[in-house]
Amino acid sequence: MLLPMNWINQLNAFGRVATPCLFVLDFELKKPLVLPLNAVNGEAIRFNFRGMTNSTAGSASYPIPVHFNATPPDFQKYRKAFDLVMAALQYGNSYLLNLTFPTRLETNLDLSEIFNRSKAPYRLWLKDRCVVFSPECFVRIENDEIATFPMKGTIDADLPDAAQQLLENRKELAEHYTIVDLLRNDLSQIAEDVRVERFRYIERVSTIRKPLLQTSSEIRGKLPENWQENLGTMLSRLLPAGSISGAPKEKTVEIIQQTEGEPRGYYTGVCGVFDGTNLDSAIMIRFIEKRADGLWFRSGGGITVNSVLEDEYRELVDKVYLPFKGV
Repeated sequence: MLLPMNWINQLNAFGRVATPCLFVLDFELKKPLVLPLNAVNGEAIRFNFRGMTNSTAGSASYPIPVHFNATPPDFQKYRKAFDLVMAALQYGNSYLLNLTFPTRLETNLDLSEIFNRSKAPYRLWLKDRCVVFSPECFVRIENDEIATFPMKGTIDADLPDAAQQLLENRKELAEHYTIVDLLRNDLSQIAEDVRVERFRYIERVSTIRKPLLQTSSEIRGKLPENWQENLGTMLSRLLPAGSISGAPKEKTVEIIQQTEGEPRGYYTGVCGVFDGTNLDSAIMIRFIEKRADGLWFRSGGGITVNSVLEDEYRELVDKVYLPFKGV
C-alpha cells in the first residue's frame, strides 16, 4: 500500500516507461494500491476489466440454490440523512449529491465465488475486503482519446413502459444533464475537443432478483500524445468521479462525509489497468465489503432538490443485487 499522494508519482513513473500496471484508488485516497501487472498476486487480488484479467477461475461449482437475503437500511435513518442533504441543496451548497447507505447481506456465496460468477464489464476482488461488479466505466483511453460514460438513472425494467418512464422522468433528466456537464468540464481540464457523443442511452442489467434499466451518456476528448508520462497527475485531476460524488465536487464531498458518517473506503473509488499504451478503468459501485460483523452491500443514488424520499430509497434498495440469475 502506498502512502497518500505517492500513487500519483508511481503511476507517472509507470507511464513514462510504459509499464503495465493495476491501480485501485479508494474514495478518500487514504489507501491507494498501484502495482505492476506482473506483481499482482492472484491469491490476493483478482480483476477482469472487459476481458483483461488475471483470473482463470470458472463458475461451475457453486452452491445451488443461491441464497441471497438483503436487509435494507432503516428507513427513518435514511430519511434523516436525506433531510440533511435536502437542506444543503436548498441552501445552495450543492445541486447534486450522491447519498449512499450500507445494506446487510446474507448469502451462501463468499466474495471469491461472487467475483467468479458475476456478469459485469468490470470486476475486482480484494481478498477478505471486498468484491466489485461494476457496470460503470470511469475513463477509457485508446489511441490518445479519452472517454467517460456517466451512468445516472435506474428503474425496474419490468414496470409498464419502463424505458419511457425513465427517459421522461424530469428529475432523472435534470440529474443527467448536471452530471454530463460536470464530466465534460472535468475532461476539459486534461483534453481538447471534448464533446458529448451520445446522450442518455439505455442499458439493461440482469440481476438475481429482477432486470434493471439504466441510462448512460458518452463523452469524449483528445489527449496530448505524451499523456502516459502524466498518467497519475491526469487521473488525480478527475477524482473523485463526478457521478458518485456530485457538484460542485469539493463542497459536495464535505457534505457527503458529514452526512454518511463513515469513510467510503474503496467503495466509489476507481480501479483500472494501464497496459503500457491504453487504459481502462471503472468506478467501484455494485460493491460488497466484508466487515467484522459480516457482509454489507453499499449502494446509493443522486439527490437533487426535485428528489422524492420514497423514490430515492427504492432506488438504493433496487441496486442491491448479484449480477446473475438465481436457481
